[in-house]
Amino acid sequence: MPESCRETQTEGGRPQRQNTPAHNVVSTLSQLADDHLTLVRNISTGLALAGVIVIARSIKLITKFQAVSEIPARFVERNVSLRGRVHSITEEGLEVEHIPIYLPVLSPLLTKHKGVCKSNLLVDLAGVALTPDGLLWLQGSLLSSQTVWLKLISRQDDKLHCFVTSSKQGSSWGHSMNEEALKLGLARRAPIPGLSPDSRLYWRLHKRLHRAEVKAEKKGCGLWKEESQWERVLKAMRDNALFRLLRKLFGRT
Repeated sequence: MPESCRETQTEGGRPQRQNTPAHNVVSTLSQLADDHLTLVRNISTGLALAGVIVIARSIKLITKFQAVSEIPARFVERNVSLRGRVHSITEEGLEVEHIPIYLPVLSPLLTKHKGVCKSNLLVDLAGVALTPDGLLWLQGSLLSSQTVWLKLISRQDDKLHCFVTSSKQGSSWGHSMNEEALKLGLARRAPIPGLSPDSRLYWRLHKRLHRAEVKAEKKGCGLWKEESQWERVLKAMRDNALFRLLRKLFGRT
C-alpha cells in the first residue's frame, strides 16, 4: 500500500480514514467558536449597537432641540413634524419643549444637554395673525403640558413658523390650530416669513388657509360678524363730534 493513501487497514479488515491537516484546522476553528460563542455574540451585538448609534446621530432622531438654531436645515426643507409639550402662550408665540423619539438604551447615551437648564422653542402659527380674542382662545385651547405636533414650514431668526396640530379630548384625530383659528373668525391670513410666494408649498398652504377663512366669513363668525342696526347707530353716535361735545359738557356738570 503506498504511503500517500489516506486509508489504512484495521485488524478487522475495515478501512480507517486518517486525519488530514485541513480536517484538523476545521475542527480547531469549530472548537474555538464553540468555546468563545458568548464573545462572538457580544462583538456582533456591539457592532450592531454602534451602527444604530451612528445612524441615530446622523439623522438626529433622538436629539432634543433646545434652540431653533439646532434644528437641521433639511428638517425645515422637508417639513418634518416634531412632537412637543406646550409650556406657555404669549403674544410672541408658543413656547414649546421638544420631545424627541425615546429609545431606552440609546437616548441616555446620546443626551447632549446633561446638566444644562432646559429651554423651549418659540413657535408661531404659520400664515395666521391672531386677534386679541384669538390669543385668548388659543391660551384656553392649548393647556400647559399639552402635547402638540409641529409641522415645520419655515424658520426666521429665533422663531419657527409651523402648522400646530392638537388632538381634541376624546378624539384620536388631530386638527390644525392654524385653520381652526381662521374658521372661528379669530384670525386673519398673514404672509409666512421665510417662505417664497413662488413655491408650491406656499400655494398649497395658501389654499388651505383661504378655505378656512372663507368659511368664517360666510358664517359671520368672530371678526366677520356683522353688526346689528342698533349697534351701527350707537357707533355712529359715538363717532359724531356733536355727541362727543355733549358728553364732555354733561360730564363736567
